[in-house]
Amino acid sequence: MREADRTTRERMADRLREKSLSAAALAREFDVQASDALDHVRHIARSLEETDGQLLVAPPECRDCGFDRFDDPANRPSRCPECKSESVSEPHFRVE
Repeated sequence: MREADRTTRERMADRLREKSLSAAALAREFDVQASDALDHVRHIARSLEETDGQLLVAPPECRDCGFDRFDDPANRPSRCPECKSESVSEPHFRVE
C-alpha cells in the first residue's frame, strides 16, 4: 500500500511502533492539533485490543518533585497536585 493511501492513524501507529512520542510530537510530525493527536492515540489503543499489540503509556511526571500518579496518565495536567509546579512532562506513547 502506498504511503498516500494510508490514514493518519495508520501512519501514527507505525511511527509509535518505531519510537515513543508525546501527543505534541505526533501533532507536529503529522500536522494536526495536539488534541486531535491524542484522540488518534486513544483510537489506536482501542484498535489494538483486537490484535496482539498494545499501547504503552509513560505517564506524565513532575520535573520538580517526581510525582507520577496522575488520575489520567494519557493527559498532561497543567500542574502537579503535590507541589503545584507547572513543570510537568507530557505522557509518551508507544505501540508494541
